[in-house]
Amino acid sequence: MHTATPLLRHPDFRVTAVRCRDDHTRWCGPEAASAYGLVLALRGGFRRAGRGGVEYVDATTAYLTVPGEEERFAHPTAGGDDCTSVHLSERLWRELFADRPVPAVVHVDARVDLAHRLLLRSVRRGDAGFATAERLVRLVGTATGPAAGGTGQSRRLVERARTALHDGHPDAAGLVPLARSLGVSPYRLSREFQALVGVPLTRYRNRLRVGRALDRLEQGVDSLAGLAAELGFTDQAHLTRTVRAQLGHTPGELRRLLGPAEG
Repeated sequence: MHTATPLLRHPDFRVTAVRCRDDHTRWCGPEAASAYGLVLALRGGFRRAGRGGVEYVDATTAYLTVPGEEERFAHPTAGGDDCTSVHLSERLWRELFADRPVPAVVHVDARVDLAHRLLLRSVRRGDAGFATAERLVRLVGTATGPAAGGTGQSRRLVERARTALHDGHPDAAGLVPLARSLGVSPYRLSREFQALVGVPLTRYRNRLRVGRALDRLEQGVDSLAGLAAELGFTDQAHLTRTVRAQLGHTPGELRRLLGPAEG
């Protein structure tokens, strides 16, 4: 039995949980990969024949697919397997890899394992445009090696990104469009931003949004749901989680703390 459960759909990527309970040592018939992607096993294992030859895929091995690539599978391990399938748009794929060769199979070390788990955690929390996008490009970048070399203008790149975030530029609504507007890959932007600023781009953006939330709460904003929408949060619960994580108070508590003094 084979089931695929969509976890997240975004114009540039999809994340799907794949569960297979087949139990056979024989190879299935050839299939053609339908998308650019990365597949990582969470539990169990299986054999796969693809452009990199025959590999046993388990929690220590991941593989990358390209459209039209012929694949065959065998499931000799009792109990089946659970995997995460990440599909990328052709545009994002080319932005992430540029002119680098794309490996067929990659080793999943502890860093990649953690990046995988953090991606799944981020998917459950929402904020696909920034938090999940950043986790996803970090996962792909960490798994497949460094991005193409920089131009020596990292500081200028980060300054431009910070300016776009501060100004609320429309392209700053998500990691992928922001990187495109700056002419770099999302992985390079995420990596160089954290290297120079000291915090992930998503956390920096949330710091700006929490500051704006404090401004609006001081001004006496009435609707917290409206405030969440105004600041680009998925919903009021997303706003509450982010504010509490940074300040230790909910927006409702802060509204009372910052409201007009009673005299």
